[in-house]
Amino acid sequence: MADTSTAPGNEALLFLTDDQLRKGIEAMFFAYRGFTADPDRILAEKSYGRAHHRAVHFINRSPGTTVNNLLSILGVTKQSLNRVLRTLIDDGLVDSRIGTKDKRERHLFLTETGAELEAELSTAQRNRMRAAFRQVGPDAVIGFRQVLEAMMDNDMRRHYTRLREATE
Repeated sequence: MADTSTAPGNEALLFLTDDQLRKGIEAMFFAYRGFTADPDRILAEKSYGRAHHRAVHFINRSPGTTVNNLLSILGVTKQSLNRVLRTLIDDGLVDSRIGTKDKRERHLFLTETGAELEAELSTAQRNRMRAAFRQVGPDAVIGFRQVLEAMMDNDMRRHYTRLREATE
C-alpha cells in the first residue's frame, strides 16, 4: 500500500496510521537535532548549554520579564533557572534589576553582549528555518505552525499567544 500521507489535501491525513505517526515523531526528533545543531556549536564554544539559550531567547523576546515569568515559560525549577541566570549575569550577558513596584521582583534584561549572543543564535536558527520554509512553500509553512500550535499544552499556548501578540 502506497504512503499517501504527503499528498496535498489528502483526507488520509485525518486517519493517520501508527506507522505514519511514528514517521512524524522520528522526523521531529531529527529536525530538532538539525534545528539545535548550529546553536549548540556556538554555545559549546562559550561553555553554555540549551538552558542558557532558552533563557537568553525569552529575555530578548520580553525585556524586563520577571524571574517568575521566565520560570513559568521555561517550566524548570527555580534552582535550575537560578544556576543558569547566575552564570549569564556573572558573564555579563544578563542584567537583573530590582522591581520598581515590588522590590522582591527581579526584572531581566540582556546586556549588549547578551544581545549579540542571542542574535548569533537566532540568526543560525532563522537561516535554517528560512531555507526549509522556502523549500516546502507557504502552505506547508502555515500547516507546520498550525501543527505545532495544536501540540502545545494550554498553558504553553497562552505564553506563546502572548509573545506572538506582543510583536504583531
